[in-house]
Amino acid sequence: MSGLFYITTPIYYVNARPHLGHAYTTITADVACRFHAMKSEETYFLTGTDEHGDKIERAARKEEMTPRAYVDKISRLFSDLWPELGISNDQFIRTTDPAHQKVVLQVLQRLYDAGDIYFSEYEGKYCFGCERFYADRELVDGKCPDHETEPEVIRESNYFFRMSKYQDWLIDHIEKNPDFIRPERYRNEALAFLREPLEDLCISRPKSRLQWGIPLPFDDNYVTYVWFDALLNYVSALGYPDGERFRKFWPHVQHVTAKDILKPHGIYWPIMLKAAGIPVYNHLNVHGYWNVGESKMSKSIGNVVEPLALKDVYGLDAFRFFLMRDMVFGLDSDFSEDALIRRINSDLANDLGNLFSRVLSMSHKYFGGVVPETDPDTEAELARLKTGDLRANAATAIDEFETAMDGFAFHKGLAAVWELISRMNKYIDVAAPWELAKNKAGKKELEAVMYQLLEGLRIVSGLIAPVMPDTARSMQKHLGLDPDQPFFRLSTLRQWGTLPPGTQLLRAPRLFPRIDVKKKNAPEEAAVTPEPDVPAIRPQITMEDLAKVDLRVATVVRAEAVPKARKLLKLEVDMGGETRTIISGISGSYAPEDLPGMQVIVVANLKPAKLMGILSSGMLLAAVDGKSVIVGTVEKPVRPGTPLT
Repeated sequence: MSGLFYITTPIYYVNARPHLGHAYTTITADVACRFHAMKSEETYFLTGTDEHGDKIERAARKEEMTPRAYVDKISRLFSDLWPELGISNDQFIRTTDPAHQKVVLQVLQRLYDAGDIYFSEYEGKYCFGCERFYADRELVDGKCPDHETEPEVIRESNYFFRMSKYQDWLIDHIEKNPDFIRPERYRNEALAFLREPLEDLCISRPKSRLQWGIPLPFDDNYVTYVWFDALLNYVSALGYPDGERFRKFWPHVQHVTAKDILKPHGIYWPIMLKAAGIPVYNHLNVHGYWNVGESKMSKSIGNVVEPLALKDVYGLDAFRFFLMRDMVFGLDSDFSEDALIRRINSDLANDLGNLFSRVLSMSHKYFGGVVPETDPDTEAELARLKTGDLRANAATAIDEFETAMDGFAFHKGLAAVWELISRMNKYIDVAAPWELAKNKAGKKELEAVMYQLLEGLRIVSGLIAPVMPDTARSMQKHLGLDPDQPFFRLSTLRQWGTLPPGTQLLRAPRLFPRIDVKKKNAPEEAAVTPEPDVPAIRPQITMEDLAKVDLRVATVVRAEAVPKARKLLKLEVDMGGETRTIISGISGSYAPEDLPGMQVIVVANLKPAKLMGILSSGMLLAAVDGKSVIVGTVEKPVRPGTPLT
């Protein structure tokens, strides 16, 4: 083993059934865990359910159940769902587990004995939906930002944790460890919150209004605040303080969470760890929201998407692929069934599915379904002359995939794989195996071409394994390889030429049949909205008109959000001899930190105009597909300022 990797999801609150947001977070952790297994690391993956607090007691009362019976029912929905979504977690923890409760009591007593917990009377604005007090500066128009309701003013005596004591330490730790909270926008958000005085955290609730919780070890009249209880699951699951798993995996921990619980994970949790004398976690990886109908998916709004329903309709691997490919980790993304269908038809059916089918069909046609022998000299000559070097393309794809996946840029990792798929499809068109098969003189070339394509498919199957494990196994099986072997290991994928000649191939399957939108609409009109028509071509222009447009390649030097603008980014671009400022409406699809170094196509002679008070000198070319924006780039690096002709 080359390393250790421990990843956690938030433990999900059991006041409602699991939905798409829960599925995305857990699939993200699963993909990350499977990727680190590709690196031959020993992994441990934790998820579970959070089962105490006001909302649980209220939800149970509404369903006329005891809290225990209620949490058993809802927790089972989560634990039963994960295997159906291909989730490979090692442990499912519940905060009602006795071992977890024991750790909570130990930590509370330690902090109380150290003087970090004290008793006081407090009056504040309390949101029952969030189960916490809010400061006035945190409210929006006097309302809770998540539930859009006015908090109730509560005055009661409670126990408090001295968070303020550790404020300077946390600021210093975040500043000295730039990737402690990532992406950067959430690190900055945490620091912005810490610019204000940090209030001590109320960590108890009186039993007079809440019975369902872990009693404080030093005062049986109170139960523990749900967040103080829940966060400790990340160490209690490993057998803290003396468990072997804790000693082994905790130094390698990575947390994954959504941005709405950044504050508990980015501020409460590291301070709790510091105060308890537990080493602070390595990274907090924060993702954005899935928006449905232009609003955050929320059970209270009623726009929740059931993950199992989607999986059953479109297939598990297609569903997982869409979630990883369409969301830029850290940014919000729009979910729609139309977008899912377009992604299936384009990337999966047209690109990967057709490539796999073409290559296996030609292998059966020209070589009887057997992997041909290949001559390395012929491969090298083909690469030099006309078809391109698939071996080099594969090596590049693997390197880019590894870099992206290490940084939770899953969309970039998949983009690297699809670039290899694209090059393989082009390779077929240029090499034209059907022409080589027409005469004996082309036999060596045909063998080399088909072997390289089959070897490329072996590598593609390994690279997609973290996201689409079932499809990867199916591809291995049809390539005549053992799907139960660790074919996805990066060390194996980097070894070109390991597909044994003489291997018997299976007949080409339809990996991803194309979805016919019209037929799908026939039985139930509301099932899918037809794909939008392509916009009509604009009126013709003359060559003289075209000659007026000066298109240049520019390199993005810096990028930042435009204050008070939801979609605008301010870009500084190198035009070759000059640097310009360009304002572009691409914020919903690109994060500022993703853009530096990207080469873009710019309308260089567009008259400057002020946008949001900033002078913009030029315009980026981009394709707009629904709500997605894809910036125009060049295939290979060129000198900034190079004109397009």
